[in-house]
Amino acid sequence: MGPGRTSGGNFIMQITEHGIHEIFRISVILKGLHALIEIAGGLAFYFISSQTVLNWVNVLTRAELVEDPRDLVATHLLAAAQGLTGSTQSFYAFYLLSHGLIKIVLVIGLLRERLIAYPASLAAMAAFIAYQLYRYTYTQSFGLIVLTVFDLIVMVLVWHEWRLLRKHLPVD
Repeated sequence: MGPGRTSGGNFIMQITEHGIHEIFRISVILKGLHALIEIAGGLAFYFISSQTVLNWVNVLTRAELVEDPRDLVATHLLAAAQGLTGSTQSFYAFYLLSHGLIKIVLVIGLLRERLIAYPASLAAMAAFIAYQLYRYTYTQSFGLIVLTVFDLIVMVLVWHEWRLLRKHLPVD
């Protein structure tokens, strides 16, 4: 356990911390891109009528349903579009816009290493996860589980980065 071993251990630890930090940055950027998609979807729900959405879904799924009338994705898309009413469309628009805007603000704060963004992100993601799991009980959507797992991984990375950032802050 000479000095060479310690410095080598520190070098490996620095590489590992750098790698974790890069994974953190990439995951936060992915969350930001997802937030932009949510904002675009929310705006689309506000400005595009439910009848137009149904027409688009009909066009997109027609060939697949002719080939296989029980196609899982096509039948679910069509059923969702047919069930889109004014109130559900307004809810989706509000949900996607608010969710996306909250995430964009938090992503910017995290990428700029604003200390308040870390606990705020953890709280927001915990709330989003709780809602996603609640929705899963109704929809059994595999996508919600994937999103929840990704959010949990990002939460661990945010917590890790927050802990490191606080450790390196000057003590007042």
